[in-house]
Amino acid sequence: MELNGYRIMWIFVFFDLPTETKKDRHNASKFRTNLLKDGFNMMQFSVYMRHCASSESADVHEKRVQQLLPPFGKVSVLRITDKQFGNIMNFWGKAEVPKPPGPVQLELF
Repeated sequence: MELNGYRIMWIFVFFDLPTETKKDRHNASKFRTNLLKDGFNMMQFSVYMRHCASSESADVHEKRVQQLLPPFGKVSVLRITDKQFGNIMNFWGKAEVPKPPGPVQLELF
């Protein structure tokens, strides 16, 4: 199968979780840790992202996020194609930062 920028997906998880109590902080920390275990990378403090080779793979990881949801807080999941992700602009202050390198792909015959 040929790699295709419209088939390769990126999943973003945005969240705002309560941290008032010790239990809230534990739940928030556990949620972030489980996202990392599932292959997500932190883009910003409450924004995590993950590369998926296909829409089917993205389905699997979206379902995992649903299973990881803490009891309280707001969580949003956004899926975009690799082509759309290629248009991202990152800034640190006023300086534009280079786009993150794409994941290494292995293509078999």
